Amino acid sequence: MTDADTGPAESSRTTPDSGAPPDPEESVREAVERSRSGAPAVGSVVRDRFSSDEIFQRIIAAADEEITSGSRELFFSALAAGFAITITFMLYVSLKASTGGDPVVSALLYPLGFIYIIIGGYQLYTENTLPPVALALERLASIPALLRNWTVVLAGNFVGGALGATALAFGGVISPEAAAVAADLGQTGVDTAWWSLFSKAAFAGLIVAGVVWVEYAARDTISRLAVVYIAFLAIPLGGLYHSVVSFTEMVYLVLHGDLAFWVGIVEFVLPVLLGNTIGGVVLVTIVNYFQTTDHRLESARFDGIDRQLSLREWLLGGVAGRSYVPLIDTAEHGGEGREGYRIVVPISNPRTETALVELACALATRKPDASVHVVHIVQTPDRTPKGYNVDQRDRIIEESDALMADIREIADHYDVDSRTSTVVSHRSFEEIFDIAERNRADLVVMGWGDDRLWSAGRAERALDELTSRLPADFLVFKDRGLDASRILLPVADNAHADLNAEVARALGETAGSEVTLLRVVDDPDEREAGERFLADWADAHDLGDAELVVDDSGDVEGAIAREAADRSLLLVGATEQGLLARLMTDSLHFDIVNEVNNSVVLAERATDRSLRRRLFGRP
Repeated sequence: MTDADTGPAESSRTTPDSGAPPDPEESVREAVERSRSGAPAVGSVVRDRFSSDEIFQRIIAAADEEITSGSRELFFSALAAGFAITITFMLYVSLKASTGGDPVVSALLYPLGFIYIIIGGYQLYTENTLPPVALALERLASIPALLRNWTVVLAGNFVGGALGATALAFGGVISPEAAAVAADLGQTGVDTAWWSLFSKAAFAGLIVAGVVWVEYAARDTISRLAVVYIAFLAIPLGGLYHSVVSFTEMVYLVLHGDLAFWVGIVEFVLPVLLGNTIGGVVLVTIVNYFQTTDHRLESARFDGIDRQLSLREWLLGGVAGRSYVPLIDTAEHGGEGREGYRIVVPISNPRTETALVELACALATRKPDASVHVVHIVQTPDRTPKGYNVDQRDRIIEESDALMADIREIADHYDVDSRTSTVVSHRSFEEIFDIAERNRADLVVMGWGDDRLWSAGRAERALDELTSRLPADFLVFKDRGLDASRILLPVADNAHADLNAEVARALGETAGSEVTLLRVVDDPDEREAGERFLADWADAHDLGDAELVVDDSGDVEGAIAREAADRSLLLVGATEQGLLARLMTDSLHFDIVNEVNNSVVLAERATDRSLRRRLFGRP
């Protein structure tokens, strides 16, 4: 398959009615007039001027990047912004001291830190109110996702501002006169009435969020520089307050010993923060949102209202299903109306992962009313802004659907109920969990190897959070050719081995497999107990015909390696510490998985594990 995120110039354009071949001139124009994200690069009516809908599309493309960025990237970008604010603070107090407090001249360099932030693409809380809120208003991102974004950015801004204030307070960077002005600014803020701070901060929030809207309407850096400079110059000239600057001023005053930290937070920073937020969100974001037309979502995201979060997902995020809408998902909504046992098979390459689908279909044949849903996950590269224009969307879906033809033939051969769909997202690993939840899956069968997108995938949520409460049972297939004729199943007394027993039983009935059960004990004195346990376990799991092998060496991996030498498929269960997180971090305890020449199935049953159990393997 060709790269799903190639530029618009590579996408074919045909006239829907005539089916005419693409016009080269039109293709070139499309490449020029649209960014890689699908957002407009020029206005459709007047080329050097964007309509409100087009501005909104550009904001949506940028918001995709912000709302789906990892916490580490967001925090350090916000930390850099907090440092940049220190520059604004330093220059303002220095000029104020050297000019005798001249209100105009002392403010001339105030916007410099904000210019660094906005032109440099750093994350600033007040500047961050507009794009993510636009996604939340469209129900493309949940409220928890928005609050997570705000929290991380605000924390980074405050940490950067505090470090900058510390450098100014103890580094001898500013003159004694400027230091006195800095302390006086902080004290003035603390002495200002709560309501007055809030009102002034609301107007500052209006200015900052308005700058963002106008910035996305600008087409060149010079225009952006002019807008940012003039707008942020209005903050000191109008006697307004910005939350991150105010926090830096407050920390400076605290470090001088003239103010208690908590008093500064409650009486100064908090009303400014609330005012900035209300001003940015209510007075600008919502007003600007409602001036756009009903076509804004259709043009910014595909399939219109059908691609939005449900109200429960919008309010509760991942707790109620998902917290973010993937770019393209051609599946039916959720698992509604589908009964029976459901197997979800995420694949990254339909050409090379047919064995994975065969394994899933073989398992489905042994379950009543089972269905197999194969999902082709197309990962967008480089975490660039994620929008796609209509032609690109259609091309991705068409290519994916053509590649899935062989997959559908496999399902037909096994005579199981099946469906295929395509999802485009940069969150390849986390998307697997969201798909399982949306489809109410009982089992997820996924591949693992260097050629799988999720082998080096990334997730928004911490891996431990993702894997501590699995949405379904998981089978991870290390594909070295699907030969189920001779199966080796090392047995442990846990739910993961029980899941492998189901796999062995299903493959035994489908492929006529010879199953060998292996139990490893610590020394020869335990051999008899091991044999009794293995016989009882085999009977309990309907594997009474299996060959029973007890190894008394105490070396689990060595015993598996020896017995796997003449077997074709190895079934291994997860340890109490879990499986998926360890695969992601290359910390899986079983080196044997990579050392044997057999195909390997790693099983993890969906069980709730406490933190103590996950860390130490004890209840």
